[in-house]
Amino acid sequence: MSEKRNYNRPVEVASGIFWVGYNDPASHLHCNPYLIVDNGDAAIIDAGSRPDFAIVMLKILQTGISPGQISTLIYHHADPDLCGSILHMIDMCNNPNLKILSDPKNNTFVSFYIERDKRHLLKSIVDYPEGFKIGNRVLKFYPTPYAHTAGNFVTYDIQTGTLFSSDLFGSTSKDWNLYLELKENCYTCEKIDLCDECPLREIFEFHRTVMPSEKSLRFALETIEKLDARLIAPQHGSLIKNKKVIDYLIKQLKNLKGVGIDGITV
Repeated sequence: MSEKRNYNRPVEVASGIFWVGYNDPASHLHCNPYLIVDNGDAAIIDAGSRPDFAIVMLKILQTGISPGQISTLIYHHADPDLCGSILHMIDMCNNPNLKILSDPKNNTFVSFYIERDKRHLLKSIVDYPEGFKIGNRVLKFYPTPYAHTAGNFVTYDIQTGTLFSSDLFGSTSKDWNLYLELKENCYTCEKIDLCDECPLREIFEFHRTVMPSEKSLRFALETIEKLDARLIAPQHGSLIKNKKVIDYLIKQLKNLKGVGIDGITV
């Protein structure tokens, strides 16, 4: 049964990790920025679009931190639903030590959201092969190229086992909840694509539409399954906190057919 939650406030989804997204019942595409707070230091994951900035920042302030504590902005790719509010975030944080982190292949495009005199804030995840520290916790970056952009990567919080998965495991959601919930018979259902009530159908359709190919999706999932992810926090759709669901979804998505270009019949 779904828990009753107040989506007008931040939700702590793991120790020191807050969902600061926006639940818009009129939209089927829910965006999920996340805030990490540790020992007075803070980072924002995929901060969101320009129209959502006020909502996201209000929830950040409701956690009790000040904008000046935010030292890092992490962007998994350069789409506007992630990056549209970058300039607002830079100005609001007003932190001289602020870093904007992404993959070098993304940074070419992320830079176009930033005024030229502030582009020195843009840094590469490649420079942190041993991990990046927020307070006392370490974040590790893992490349997942072409899932769905050339510079895509995922971010893994070693302390909590939280995987910030970008568009992987995402979905459009007609009946959205913060956490994905499956019924027991979902694990043995052979007619997922025919079931209008199954949330997996929305996840599969999202991956077929957003990911460029079966090969790129499978490569990304093979990278992820090597990690001990106990919570998956995608940029769209619902979070996944059940290990059984995580393992099942990885298996199903690795075998998903009709993804991207592979779904086009010539």
